[in-house]
Amino acid sequence: MWGIDRLSSGQLSNTRKRLRNGACAVLTHAAAVDRRGRSTLAVLEELGVSANVVFTPEHGFDGSAQAEEGVEVSSEQEGPRLVSLYGASKDSLAPKDEDLQGIDTLVIDLVDVGARYYTYVWTALLTARAAIAKNVHVVVLDRPNPLGSDPSTCEGKPQAEGFLSFVGLEPLAIRHGLTLGEVLTHFLVKDGHAPGADGAFSVVLCQGWERWSTAAAWGRPFIPPSPNMPSLETALLYPGGCLVEGTNLSEGRGTSFPFRVIGAPFLDGERLASALSDAALAGVMARPVAFKPSFEKHAGQLCRGVMLHVTAPAQFRPVTTYLTLLTLAYAQAPEQFQFLDRAYEFETDRLAFDLLSGSSAAREAIVAGASANEVIDLVAPVGPDVLELLPSLETTIHQASA
Repeated sequence: MWGIDRLSSGQLSNTRKRLRNGACAVLTHAAAVDRRGRSTLAVLEELGVSANVVFTPEHGFDGSAQAEEGVEVSSEQEGPRLVSLYGASKDSLAPKDEDLQGIDTLVIDLVDVGARYYTYVWTALLTARAAIAKNVHVVVLDRPNPLGSDPSTCEGKPQAEGFLSFVGLEPLAIRHGLTLGEVLTHFLVKDGHAPGADGAFSVVLCQGWERWSTAAAWGRPFIPPSPNMPSLETALLYPGGCLVEGTNLSEGRGTSFPFRVIGAPFLDGERLASALSDAALAGVMARPVAFKPSFEKHAGQLCRGVMLHVTAPAQFRPVTTYLTLLTLAYAQAPEQFQFLDRAYEFETDRLAFDLLSGSSAAREAIVAGASANEVIDLVAPVGPDVLELLPSLETTIHQASA
């Protein structure tokens, strides 16, 4: 059972009483449903809990907005007041004091995908911090990590100093192996906040989840949390595929296969697929494809590149795979390949690729002609500090249990 299932199952009477007896705000979206497909807001309403305010993350409540698209909400809609936490400027990313005025409890229930760049976890952290600062107790309804939590699959060093942003507000591995509740617990405790029902925040833990398994073993559908995250296979690819956003290669937005097809008008897909095959990457197959994005990069142009297929999820290493792909693509077309220098997630003083990879080291190495293995060594290994984070959280997360 996920957090929302436990809340509605007759357990957690003290948590339900807390929510009923005070003014409640909720940070959630339409993808957050229980095992019967009911939204978090519907479940709360059934329990006699009416949200005064509903905060929504990037992509909006209904998940229809594209990446980096500011979401505005109407003040004339029926029901609770909606507040978008992804607008046109950086200061829209956290609630304002007036948004939390008179609120006693904040409930957080978001569908995360287990990668540092996916912004929902950082929206949750910013919102929790704002709530705690106003003496509002935070209740996190936790959900499993769809990529699983096997420490051996964690990948990607935490960001170097100076490379924190909304695609990584705090130092964290790219594929971190944690649930949203565990990430929040780790950083809120580091902030000095006490966990537990009598503390600043509590977490309704998942039960009956095998941490080493992916969403394929859940026995319930994978609910797409955003427009370009349609399937578990996409989520498995995403910790590596999102790196392509920092380049002028298409990451497949505007096609039916985001993050699975990668290419550009100037690439030779046959050569790229052959080079990836020679690299003998574990758990993945690359084949040449041609595609034409309907929007985003190279819209309306024929792109050639590769489509990636995960063949063995337990062995697949997405960050390693896509760093190899990008290194090979640059070597094939160094004059046409570019690292984008536009504003990215409200940041203008760092390149998008550097924010995503966690430093400038990988980009500089690719441009200097480094081999794929040399680039991987700069980014993909996980230091002991990251691997130690998983077991060290076990005690703390149970202290935070609602």
